[in-house]
Amino acid sequence: MIGKVLENKGPKGAKWIVRFKKTFRRFKGLQDAEAFLSMLRWKNYEETYDPRDYKKDVPLGFDTLSQEWLLRKEGLKSYPKLKLHIRYASDYWQNKNIRDIQEDELDDFFFKLPGHLSGKSKHNIKSTLHTFWVWVVRRNKRKKVPIPMPDFPTISYTLAYRKTVDKSTQIAILAALRGISWVVNPRIYIGCLWLSTYVNVRPGELIQVREDDIDLSTGIMLVRHSKEGEPKRVHLLPEDVETVKSFPRVLGNPYFFRHGNVGSGIKAGTQFGPKYLNKWWMKACEEVGVEGVSLYPGTKHSSIIALGDDYTPEQIKKHGSGHTTNKAFDRYYQVDAQKKRELFAVARGKVEHGREKQKIIRIPQ
Repeated sequence: MIGKVLENKGPKGAKWIVRFKKTFRRFKGLQDAEAFLSMLRWKNYEETYDPRDYKKDVPLGFDTLSQEWLLRKEGLKSYPKLKLHIRYASDYWQNKNIRDIQEDELDDFFFKLPGHLSGKSKHNIKSTLHTFWVWVVRRNKRKKVPIPMPDFPTISYTLAYRKTVDKSTQIAILAALRGISWVVNPRIYIGCLWLSTYVNVRPGELIQVREDDIDLSTGIMLVRHSKEGEPKRVHLLPEDVETVKSFPRVLGNPYFFRHGNVGSGIKAGTQFGPKYLNKWWMKACEEVGVEGVSLYPGTKHSSIIALGDDYTPEQIKKHGSGHTTNKAFDRYYQVDAQKKRELFAVARGKVEHGREKQKIIRIPQ
């Protein structure tokens, strides 16, 4: 039979040694050694023996594999969240062999997650772990004993409604924002104005735009770092192109949304932080007596709701919001540029859809 138990006659170490193919293990008692050997022989008989399951460095441990997976995600915008999701699981399983983590273990893990986490957060953790498991299974599919893909539990959740504002209130907030921020840095106001206009762009995407991403000859802004993974081409309104032209060009292709000489410990020329525009937006909301409406719902979501008065959901998705999987359409964006700009003009509140001459909303200089 394969494998054997040897007696260690040396002065140190355990008394009994099990040798089985690529597995080597020491035991203090003969009975434990023989039981371990019998288990290995049975595993070998049913063709489930994997020497990696018995190595001291635990190559199939959850900690070992998850840290290796995270190394491949460094540099991604989502890396901090992925790391947080993995930490929840790592605290629970530590370096347990991933082969032993099956459906019941997964169900227990999600059930015992901290109560303060929302259903959406738990769903996001599930998505991260599922992606990690797919990576592990794919890497091991050609092994003699592959790692099975467990069934993940269903996590249902309902997205909470965010508080929005109507178009006239949004315009009032933007006017207040211009009044309090223009002297500090006009790019603060421009950033919020653009978020309320170009409803297919998120705040985190906008602040990643660099000067060379704005083509002044075509009026197209390229948003390279999008949540969807593919760059977005945003057709700027003519007045916004002129605004960009009014700023002196700077060598080195800096971020367009960057700090000026604010004199408060922030280095001039550095990129806006992820919460910077929201901080100023909330100040403007306070100026006009609006409470509980943050930047994202106050700009994008509010504008999309307002567009619903003049456009169908299909039109908004196709030409404005970016919520579409119709990649074939994107190849013909140049042909439809005027329609996109018309929709963005309505989103800003400058014109009413379907009329030739409209009232222009003028913001005080």
